Amino acid sequence: MAQLDWSDLSFNYRKTNVIIVSRYKDGEWSEPVATQDFDLHLNAFAGVFHYANACFEGLKAFRGADGKVRIFRPDENAKRIRRSGSHLDMAVPSEEMFIRMVKQCVKGNIDYLPPYGYGASMYIRPILIGSNPQLGIASSTEVLFAVMCSPVGTYSGAKILTPATAVISRNYDRTAPNGTGAFKIAANYATSLHPYNLAHKLGYGELLFLDPATKTKIDEFGSSNFLAIKGNTYVTPLSDSVLPSITNKTLQSVAEDFGLKIEKRAVPVEELCEFDEINACGTAVVITPIRSIDDKLTLESETIERTITVPSGDECGKVSRRLYDRIRAIQDGREEDTHNWCYYLD
Repeated sequence: MAQLDWSDLSFNYRKTNVIIVSRYKDGEWSEPVATQDFDLHLNAFAGVFHYANACFEGLKAFRGADGKVRIFRPDENAKRIRRSGSHLDMAVPSEEMFIRMVKQCVKGNIDYLPPYGYGASMYIRPILIGSNPQLGIASSTEVLFAVMCSPVGTYSGAKILTPATAVISRNYDRTAPNGTGAFKIAANYATSLHPYNLAHKLGYGELLFLDPATKTKIDEFGSSNFLAIKGNTYVTPLSDSVLPSITNKTLQSVAEDFGLKIEKRAVPVEELCEFDEINACGTAVVITPIRSIDDKLTLESETIERTITVPSGDECGKVSRRLYDRIRAIQDGREEDTHNWCYYLD
């Protein structure tokens, strides 16, 4: 393999040694195989190309300070992809199969797992896609499950915990009321691409979606969940159109360990002015602090109706920093994993 500069990794694709693949056909999964062929060979009429019969996951592996390799909470990702795939009425891998293939992928690409001390990790991307040829609108009867990975640094290439600016999306929705927002399916991300591109062209690092029914409550950021700190309380939206984030769930557990009160509830847009700290949270970065949020009637409008400045400003908030540090210390093996979140390679 080519020598990588571990200190200069961003969140971009880098080819590794192998991907792990299994196919579901005639009621059973094939034995997972490691292949160096990164081109998935599918019929042009496969359902994934026409009806977005696809869902995926994202998780990470870390090389710890003690030399051990830790995969963070793969059981939760296994449960979520099973839930997403089942919503598409496709066959889904068992939790045991999911974890076994994830471990197989990490082992097969171990040379690409960054050493401890660089703030880098191995990002693991399992996908579940409909593969049988079809014309009519229907769930796929044949399914391909593959696990791949890539070494990564920070999501945007910026330093960790660098505060970003955000803009509210009032004229675009990530998902529909009673839709698929609570599932990690590919179609949800396709609908967010255009408004996300608009936001980035305007210089914003994040895009904040509101609830699609009333546009009065916060849903989530384009890339990840919304969380805020208000005094001694951790606040995150409770909504049927929000993806249940494993990182958010982890942060809540750590917040409880620190004695914070957890509030999972509807969060009115007007409450943005009352928070001490605001963050986007997800697998790629754990936490992205938000320094300010612009409110426009449309993303295309040149007029900013108001700007909400977050008190934590140009620094990550103290509470958020403490939450981040605890999770990263567990992932790196610098602090005890009292919740048994980490899975170790043999």
